[in-house]
Amino acid sequence: MAAAIGGSVRMELCGFGMVAAAARTAQLVAELAPARVLLIGIAGRLDDRLALGAAYRFGQVACYGIGAGTGSDFLSAESLGWQQWPGDPPDPAVAIGDTISCSTAAAGAVPRAEHLLTVCAAAASEADVRDRKKLFPKATAEDMEGFAVAVACRLKGVPVDIIRGISNTAGDRTKSRWQVAGALEAAAELAARMLENAS
Repeated sequence: MAAAIGGSVRMELCGFGMVAAAARTAQLVAELAPARVLLIGIAGRLDDRLALGAAYRFGQVACYGIGAGTGSDFLSAESLGWQQWPGDPPDPAVAIGDTISCSTAAAGAVPRAEHLLTVCAAAASEADVRDRKKLFPKATAEDMEGFAVAVACRLKGVPVDIIRGISNTAGDRTKSRWQVAGALEAAAELAARMLENAS
């Protein structure tokens, strides 16, 4: 995670998974009071709309796995009538549902993917991928931290952008086919371009 503080940039780890990422980001945002946050890492693509080893900036991030049921019976929190966060009274405008828009300011002409899906557990099969895409058909990749970081930033009014290098195809657990190093390198290069555009 990169936090813009004044004219400088500070890199910090946000942790692995939704719980650690939300808690650590909230702590860092409170301590550092950044002007904006850039989350950088890897994700698995949900279909072939994204290229393996390439990196993208995501316009939205959604949450999968918080709600009721599992597999094809899963219902998201928002579909059940619950908000992830109802908003602080008397202003419900800051309520958070299952999807959060990311900032696009200062992004420049960088590769963009529309929808990132944050999950508690990575897809282990093609059936898992189908279940996720049934609820979020615009989703092109899954990660485990994006929505959590976006919630922490949204609650403090800090703009957030998310960059993910595409390391694997979701549901494919054969790590010999993954491109983690290339995805991380692509994500770092894209992040550098975005930070340069923002300065």
